[in-house]
Amino acid sequence: MNWDNSKAHQKIKQKLKESIDNNRISHAQLFAGKNGWGTLELAIEYAAEIMASEKGEIAKKKVLELKHPDVHFSFPVISSPDNNKPVSADYFKEWRIFITENPYASLNDWLVHLKAEKKRGTINVPEANEIIKFSSMRSYEGSYKIIIIWLPENMGIEASNKILKSLEEPGDKTVFLLVTENENVLLPTIISRCQLVKLNRLSNQEIKDFLVNEKGVNQIEADKIAKSSNGDLSLAIKNLEADDDSFDSYFVEWVRNAFRARKSPAVLRDLIRWSDVLSGWSREKQRFFLIFCSEIFRQALMDNYQAKSLNYLEIKVDGFKWEGFSPYIHGANIEEILDEINQAIFHIERNANAKIVFLDLSIKLTRLIHKKAA
Repeated sequence: MNWDNSKAHQKIKQKLKESIDNNRISHAQLFAGKNGWGTLELAIEYAAEIMASEKGEIAKKKVLELKHPDVHFSFPVISSPDNNKPVSADYFKEWRIFITENPYASLNDWLVHLKAEKKRGTINVPEANEIIKFSSMRSYEGSYKIIIIWLPENMGIEASNKILKSLEEPGDKTVFLLVTENENVLLPTIISRCQLVKLNRLSNQEIKDFLVNEKGVNQIEADKIAKSSNGDLSLAIKNLEADDDSFDSYFVEWVRNAFRARKSPAVLRDLIRWSDVLSGWSREKQRFFLIFCSEIFRQALMDNYQAKSLNYLEIKVDGFKWEGFSPYIHGANIEEILDEINQAIFHIERNANAKIVFLDLSIKLTRLIHKKAA
């Protein structure tokens, strides 16, 4: 992690650098954007630059390695029979390794890493007390104290209210950096106390450069993955590692059965079976599959509207042909199809019953795929 090595978010980085140079560092800032856009990474890099402004490159290196004693990290954790009031420090060694390997990871990735994808990670009241305690202590190295809260939207109301005073009136040279993927669910009282740093999705070129320079991917494959990742580095990395052939077969089976179900209601049994199989996957794999499906539908629309040169995806399933599928995806149904998939992703991320979510989506697709073009 080092913003000197990345061309992403250059305008935002310049403004943050100026805030340090001009000694105008806001005491509470809210970095908002998907983690796959580099939001957490940028907050850590900013913290490193703040420390380096007074204590030099050694302090900067400590922050980037998540080892600085004056930087406190809070993040969602899970309770267990042995520890029903966990704090971030209980999981910090594991989280440090996890985030160092992939700073673009999501909460679901973290929970899968903990083998707790069926649980909900939270930032609880005991952790809020740890934040307050840290903010009131003297700096270990005699400079800034920085508190980075990853995904504060997973902080309960009581815990959120506890840190309000610290956010509003932090100690001398104490900086709060909150990193959120969904600022809309935060308490208004927290938002009002923070300066907003709003990030945008990454460009295809930025993702392509990352894949080529950091992952050693060839230019053609990197271009293909970048275009299918929707500005999300986390998704690009999963795209790189995923078994796309299995997704291909599940997608084609789904669409074929949804198409046939209108004339043969008995096919609903196949859709029920399909939903049951997918419900056994991890939440993150389910989410990734739905994003993959969205991209296939978008490609079909472009193919239907004679933009075949933009179709970079291959479906490796016997009998599948774009020219047979694309005519059914058009302006009259694409928006509804994508909306329904996005709703399914929303519910999957919030631990809804996956079998019901996939079956409901399938039944809706049986109607939408037969909708006539305007």
